[in-house]
Amino acid sequence: MDPIADMLTKIRNAQAVKKETVVIPYSKVKMEIAKLFLRADYIKEINRRGKKNKKSIELTLSYDEDGKPAISHLSRISKPSRRVYIPLKGMKPVRQGYGIMILSTSKGILTDKEAIKKKLGGEILAEVW
Repeated sequence: MDPIADMLTKIRNAQAVKKETVVIPYSKVKMEIAKLFLRADYIKEINRRGKKNKKSIELTLSYDEDGKPAISHLSRISKPSRRVYIPLKGMKPVRQGYGIMILSTSKGILTDKEAIKKKLGGEILAEVW
C-alpha cells in the first residue's frame, strides 16, 4: 500500500543479507529519494531499467571495508495513516548531524540540511543514518 515504505524495506532486507544490488519499481518520488541516498553516499550507483510500464530502479548498495552497510538505520516516519509535518523552526539535526531526514517540500524531495538552506518545512518521509 505504501510504495516508499516498500522501497525502504527492500533496501533494509537486501543489506541484511549483504546483497550488492536492489531492484525497485520505478516512480519519480522513489527516484528522487534514491538520488538523495546517492548524494549522501549511502548507495554507490543508480540505474534506471526498462521502458514504459516495466520501468524499475536498480540501486547498488554501499558497504565499508568490514562489510558493514553504509545505512545502519532506515525508518519511515510519515505514513499514509498518519502524516507527520515539521516546520522550519522545529528541525533538529538527525543523530547530531550524522544522519539525514528526507522531506517532501513545496520545492521537491530534499534532505533536512537542504530544506534549512532554502528555509522550508515539509512532510517527513524518512530518517536515515
